[in-house]
Amino acid sequence: MASKSLNSNLADAKKAKEDEFYTQLPDIERELRHYKKHFKGKVVYCNCDDPRVSNFFHYFSYSLEELGLKRLIATCYKNQDADLFSRNNSEQAVFLEYSGDKNRNMVPDPSEIGVQPLKGDGDFRSPESIELLKQADIVVTNPPFSLFREFVTLLNKHDKKFLLVGNQNAITYKEVFRLIMENKLWLGHNNGDMKFRVPDSYPPRETRYWVDEEGNPWRSLGNACWFTNLDISKRHEDMVLYKTYTPEEYPTYANFDGIEVGRTEHIPADYKGAMGVPITFLDKYNPDQFEIIGNSRELGVPMSSIAEKGSFAQGGPRFYLPNGDGTYRRMYDRLVIRNKRL
Repeated sequence: MASKSLNSNLADAKKAKEDEFYTQLPDIERELRHYKKHFKGKVVYCNCDDPRVSNFFHYFSYSLEELGLKRLIATCYKNQDADLFSRNNSEQAVFLEYSGDKNRNMVPDPSEIGVQPLKGDGDFRSPESIELLKQADIVVTNPPFSLFREFVTLLNKHDKKFLLVGNQNAITYKEVFRLIMENKLWLGHNNGDMKFRVPDSYPPRETRYWVDEEGNPWRSLGNACWFTNLDISKRHEDMVLYKTYTPEEYPTYANFDGIEVGRTEHIPADYKGAMGVPITFLDKYNPDQFEIIGNSRELGVPMSSIAEKGSFAQGGPRFYLPNGDGTYRRMYDRLVIRNKRL
């Protein structure tokens, strides 16, 4: 049992070490400028942020008066092993509160920031952190990617507004996609390539990983997204459609009554039925223009019921397209949409 526990702890440590991505201040400023109207008189909670290194805390503490925030709260997770988990040697989990500039130097001085120890480890799921969550109006943070679905579920349970950095693949998580379907979650403004500072102990990658001139390791993600339930003007902009449907250009799936649209910008303007589109469609999604019916993981009929074994690639539920020679190719994840204007 001791060996199993040790292996489990090491596995958890490895996951935690690879799960720390420090969002850069320019990326935060670029996104947050679209939400300023939402923050006036509100309490913001950064519940996955060590304020000593968190650019979210930096942004909100220096912008508190400009945004009209009522209060800023941040919690710091206690590191169990600094070498394995983080570059931050935090021996005590704490939470910080900042209510604004008191000495009128327009800088959040240490004397103006209330620092209080937590009894527990500061995990966002802990009773102490949840009590702080209940005091907040909006949560803004970069949660651990591996815990993203659990994090979003918690915020939804407590009916909180939020703006989060996550991986694009989170769109396909059952818990997240349900909120998208229910119009309770959507993508923000600046989605796509984003660079992150990672811990010194982060394992080097062959791609999208580099070390800068000062020896700091970096990782970029081409599929980083902002997830939110705060309304933004982008969400109500119509997508310009210029393509015309033809059966040759838009083949029908073998295991679902819908057509394949390989690129979001190629959605035909005159097709009334179900269309499978890449998950990147959500970056352009206007709920007044389109309806999301479901996704390929849920709607695809098992190929074993319609084709001979060996004629299609094995794998989880997806849509398949016929190759024209009796075989079928398996598609990437697809969202299924319908044009509401037709």
